[in-house]
Amino acid sequence: MSVVVDTESPEIMTVSPGDARRVADLARTIACSQSGLVDDPVWISAARRGWEDLPPALRGTIRRFRRYSGPHGALLLRGLPVDEAALPPTPSVAGSIQRPATTPATILMLTACGLGDPAAFKAEMSGALVQNVVPVPGSEEFQGNAGSALLAFHSENAFHAHRPDFVLLLCLRPDHAGLAGLRCACIRMVLPLLTGPARDALASPEFITAAPPSFGRTATGTSAHAVLTGAPDDPDIRVDLAATRALSPRAASALAELAELLDRTAQTICLRPGDLAIIDNRVAVHGRTYFEPRYDGRDRWLQRTFACADIRRSRAGRPGDGYVMA
Repeated sequence: MSVVVDTESPEIMTVSPGDARRVADLARTIACSQSGLVDDPVWISAARRGWEDLPPALRGTIRRFRRYSGPHGALLLRGLPVDEAALPPTPSVAGSIQRPATTPATILMLTACGLGDPAAFKAEMSGALVQNVVPVPGSEEFQGNAGSALLAFHSENAFHAHRPDFVLLLCLRPDHAGLAGLRCACIRMVLPLLTGPARDALASPEFITAAPPSFGRTATGTSAHAVLTGAPDDPDIRVDLAATRALSPRAASALAELAELLDRTAQTICLRPGDLAIIDNRVAVHGRTYFEPRYDGRDRWLQRTFACADIRRSRAGRPGDGYVMA
């Protein structure tokens, strides 16, 4: 196992072959326990207990990232057990989700339990805790999971009062050309480059954000909000460059400056099978480069879940104290 940390790229942990085998054995055991369904609260309890049995090096890296996600707000776990050759064809329908507890889905849920609690949104993909991120025919320009065009930088569910703290993306299969890149940018890298007037404007409630298309036509956007909140020297960021609109000329100028700096400081990672990218949604935004799907059953396939460090903050919006926000 090796861990590389620097200021030029996100933190990367390469899981050793021995630890990867331990993860695979644990995931298979948990996948078969209880109902074997990742959305079942009883099964999630088994996954939570299983988190403690993950290799210590892996648990330690995830715990450190939860406390402080570094200058790039992203962590890449490389070498996790995903048997690409044994996968079924890549799904190609909108709203594709994963209910049965496969090894990859179990790895996602184990990690989510280490970061806090898994979470989902009822209006998005039926509230499934594990979702397939795959290209869908006819949706190439869609600003969301189903698209293959350039995906704009965004905080996940920037419009929502209870946005996830972490976004987890596990690569099961890359695109044919191996060119699709996950793009990440962090406010910690951008903040020193922002002008004073832009900082002031971004910290003021002069922006509104629409709900993403994945939430359907009935979802409502935000009231006026700030893009930067919290500690002035280490703020949180809340923005969707495809859905956030400025309410004043100075806000529009600040948003344009922010967009340029996010692009300038961004890191691009071409995920390969067994790569798990974890994005700190509080301080980092993410997007995706263009790629060309073939719709032949071998297209790019990621699985995604969300995690909340303190799920109790959303208790009023989760019926029965479950994991799905209404």
